[in-house]
Amino acid sequence: MKIAIVTDSTSYLTEKQYEQNSIYMLPLSVIMDNTAYLEEIEIGNEEFFEKITDMEALPTSSQPTTGQIITLFNELAKEYDVIISIHLSSGISGTYANIVSVGDMMKTITVYPFDSELSCAAQGYYVLEAARLAKNGYTVEEIFQVLSNMRKTIKAYFLVDDLNHLVRGGRLSNGSAVIGSLLKIKPILFFENKQIVVFEKIRTTKKALKRIEHLLAEDLSKGYPIVATIIQCNAKEQAANWEEQLREDYPTVRFETSYFGPVIGTHLGKGALGMTWVEDQTKIETILSKQ
Repeated sequence: MKIAIVTDSTSYLTEKQYEQNSIYMLPLSVIMDNTAYLEEIEIGNEEFFEKITDMEALPTSSQPTTGQIITLFNELAKEYDVIISIHLSSGISGTYANIVSVGDMMKTITVYPFDSELSCAAQGYYVLEAARLAKNGYTVEEIFQVLSNMRKTIKAYFLVDDLNHLVRGGRLSNGSAVIGSLLKIKPILFFENKQIVVFEKIRTTKKALKRIEHLLAEDLSKGYPIVATIIQCNAKEQAANWEEQLREDYPTVRFETSYFGPVIGTHLGKGALGMTWVEDQTKIETILSKQ
């Protein structure tokens, strides 16, 4: 059985990762000045932040259209038997629900949707692992079992400079934004039950980043290998400095870097910074092969 792996643009994988792993991407759109741009295709990260610098109104975003999904799935049906389609949390986007709906309509190929229940590099972990397993001949059931097991160790925490971006986009309760502005706190955010919520309220960015590091250390103490990704939203220098320090303090962790692209950046705003991690499946495979 030949399995196609599909995701959406908010995985923010590199072109090399898409090509080497035969992963197919459905772009979400970011809308500025009444013009829709396909994320990662018609507009990239740097261009997006240049465009919004002097904009009075914040951009909005939209999910892939039903037509886009049907077109891709019909094309994949010419070469594949089934599709595993992995997407950003259904709690912040209708993309997953649309995939489910289109999948039910497809006559030419069977579609297995997967709700990552989060987004960005954390979502990308699922995508890359599914692609690796599909390439190695795993069945759909076996792949979904591995993805389900990954949920037990996947973590994602992030900070934003202005909570109002999330509130205006409907991704965070208004009460949390009011508390943040009044107390001048730097809340750590995370996904809970598919929604973005406040994990802890911290006074400064430095202390918030240190708290995230402590959470990473707690998981490291459990004894399994970890891959971690630092994610930034137009905050490359701050992310690079944090990465350098993390590599020194946690030498056993395989660190990677990624970014919050236009669609997610629209809701987080410039300066957002975070880290996600999961059990390192690559190291697990290596360890098992040597036993």
